[in-house]
Amino acid sequence: MVNISPSLLLELLQRIARVTKDYLGVLNEDSLRKNFILVYELLDEVIDFGYPQTTSTEALKSYIFNEPIMVDAGRLPPLGPAAMFMQGTKRMPGTAVTKSVVANEPGGKKREEIFVDIIEKISVTFSSSGYILTSEIDGTIQMKSYLSGNPEIRLALNEDLGIGKNSSSTHDYRSSSGGGSVVLDDCNFHESVQLDSFDIDRTLHLIPPDGEFPVMNYRMTQEFKPPFRVTALIEEAGPSRAEVLLKIRADFPANVTANTITVQMPVPSYTMRASFELEAGAVGQTTDFKEGTRRLEWNLKKIVGGSEHTLRAKLTFSQETHGNLTKEAGPVNMNFTIPMYNASKLQVRYLQIAKKSKTYNPYRWVRYVTQANSYVARL
Repeated sequence: MVNISPSLLLELLQRIARVTKDYLGVLNEDSLRKNFILVYELLDEVIDFGYPQTTSTEALKSYIFNEPIMVDAGRLPPLGPAAMFMQGTKRMPGTAVTKSVVANEPGGKKREEIFVDIIEKISVTFSSSGYILTSEIDGTIQMKSYLSGNPEIRLALNEDLGIGKNSSSTHDYRSSSGGGSVVLDDCNFHESVQLDSFDIDRTLHLIPPDGEFPVMNYRMTQEFKPPFRVTALIEEAGPSRAEVLLKIRADFPANVTANTITVQMPVPSYTMRASFELEAGAVGQTTDFKEGTRRLEWNLKKIVGGSEHTLRAKLTFSQETHGNLTKEAGPVNMNFTIPMYNASKLQVRYLQIAKKSKTYNPYRWVRYVTQANSYVARL
């Protein structure tokens, strides 16, 4: 028996999920059920006798003969990170990332378009007084190409992008768009990326393979401005009662809106019930006390940049407290998604596609998304 690296298995599972999504368009229970034979055929080619062979969507095209059965992406929530793009806006079609890279559009033609997504996951820890203790950004530039003929692409990033902690940085926090000095701790690139001119003008040259793939992964621990400030306070209000105050401030521009915000706070194990008081005029907010896990939950449908929201909760205990509430409660955890915003200020200056003819002009979509990875406030 051989011990297999857990990292290898996790990477393989992630790549299998990505290849399956490339073929099915959307990864959910309905699409897997309807395309069971196709998925079985994919797995049979990806793994032989227990050994991984290839996870390249382009290489698998020669061996896969079943056509995908397309499903309605809105029927069931997708199982992957593409869930954040399923609700379309005027700037980006919601159905675009749910298309199969191997199936043709109705009428037999393929729409020429390419998607570049800058996805950042933020980890921040706040002290009880609201100061930042730790902060980190894990980001990726994700690309999904529906271009025929695999033309060469030039992807230009910030001109003054620095890599390594010795680089200097001068952030302009007043805007989430436009270029600016950005310093990354480290980064790595997809095998298709050519870095001949990257050190000169911060431009990436590549011929994109079929399907979805990460062009560049990066990490940043330099000082940056978190999108939210979270403060939490718990105080005794009697022998067997306490009051909780949660406050969220959105420190991003007013033209940006955060979606699906969830704030959770563990409370002492002897908490019997909780009553909530929302701010006046609160819309799209819900509260709940999870008795099984002894947690307060605060859900906000959206938060507009520059706004501030407050929640008060009154707790009733089954026994008297002994002044250890801050040790027995918390920390506060927050989850959110902010479309068209990125905390690192990493920007795509332009996306250039080699022209096949004078009339060749494919659609280009560049999108930014920031998510919470570990957003914690101590009491």
